[in-house]
Amino acid sequence: MGGARFHTRRIGLLVTGNLLGGIGVAGGFAVGGLLVERLGGTSFAGLGQAASVLGSAVAAVPLAGLAARFGRRRSLAVGYALAMTGAVLIITAAVVAQVAVLLAGLALFGVAQAVNLQTRYAAADGVPAATRARLMSLVMWATTIGSVAGPNLSEPGERTGRLLGLPALTGPYLFAVLSFALAAVAVLFLPRAARAPAPAGRAGDGAAAGDRGADGTSSGVDRASPGVDDRLPGAEGADGVSPSTSPGSSPGAAPGGARAALGWALRHPVARLGVVLIAVAHAVMVMVMIMTPLHMQHHGMSLQLVGVVISLHVLGMYALSPLFGWLADRFGPVRVALAGMAMLAASVVLGFSAAALQAGSALTATALIVLGLGWSASMLSASVLLANTAPDRLRIPLQGATDAGMSYAGAVAAALAGPILAAGGFQAVNVAAAVADSSRP
Repeated sequence: MGGARFHTRRIGLLVTGNLLGGIGVAGGFAVGGLLVERLGGTSFAGLGQAASVLGSAVAAVPLAGLAARFGRRRSLAVGYALAMTGAVLIITAAVVAQVAVLLAGLALFGVAQAVNLQTRYAAADGVPAATRARLMSLVMWATTIGSVAGPNLSEPGERTGRLLGLPALTGPYLFAVLSFALAAVAVLFLPRAARAPAPAGRAGDGAAAGDRGADGTSSGVDRASPGVDDRLPGAEGADGVSPSTSPGSSPGAAPGGARAALGWALRHPVARLGVVLIAVAHAVMVMVMIMTPLHMQHHGMSLQLVGVVISLHVLGMYALSPLFGWLADRFGPVRVALAGMAMLAASVVLGFSAAALQAGSALTATALIVLGLGWSASMLSASVLLANTAPDRLRIPLQGATDAGMSYAGAVAAALAGPILAAGGFQAVNVAAAVADSSRP
């Protein structure tokens, strides 16, 4: 299979898997809190989202370890299988009316979010550095479709559940089971190519893996990471070095662990920027986004208007990913990261102004759109920085540890957001988000 055709098929299957996984995640999350409230009461309602976020965070590092040892196909498929098991557990919990089983199911269900996040890194495996950001952005963009389609399938799913005699609010999880199963099948068809041994005596050629340009890019073609299921055709550099090794690394080196990967990143400024920016951008986004519906409701805005504002925010998060990918390839990921930081800062200023001036929905919607755009630019550019800079044996463990840190940061931000809103209103939430945003390197 030719190199271009190989990569086209690979990206197409990753996009398909992400789209299907996104439908399952969004559809389930749309009713998860309601189901927890029905079984456990209002005081338990927030635990559903917490369980799913925790499941995503805990799964990120083991899934990355699985990818480093056995390849992306097995890792992604196992992740979707775990999420499918979680959806089945959720339905079972509703039938037997056990909230503990429901929370366990939601934790497994959250693994799908970790898988969807790791597909963006899979898109970067073994591709030329000059096009890596665009390919990663295409996979991220697929989440737009899933995020929009998933909640809109809740009602048909509910009708299907009633026809099968299932409890209320469980029907959407039937669709999630199907979506995750199809996503697993899609990633299992990721193409493989015949392996070829690395040329002798070339493993040590070139600069050390950490010696990249100031914008986080490397010259020539990036070497395939340990997560590539097989050698990728058409990925040889200009010097003819096999993509099975990276400059400064030895062929067949065992993948490092998450702790070693984070330790390496903390010593390298560009990698450290990528790790911290992903966590900070996600924490800022979560803190402001989850409090926006409450702020709008407190000021008499309708649920329909709340839904429109959140939908615009989600579009900002994903719809322009290909543009940010092109910009990162054209001007470098560091410049796009700086633009993302600026947009995050602008969004909290707009959010504070909307609350202080009681400006209504238009300014609030603008703040949420800019917040989504800032998250998108920051997430994509930081992911490219990690893919470009980390040595092969640490790349996938670092990606997994970074995604885990992102989920934990989001969980902490979500836990703090409620008390901050209660103490100082939406203005205080945006001030806290601005403080978090200023903590980036």
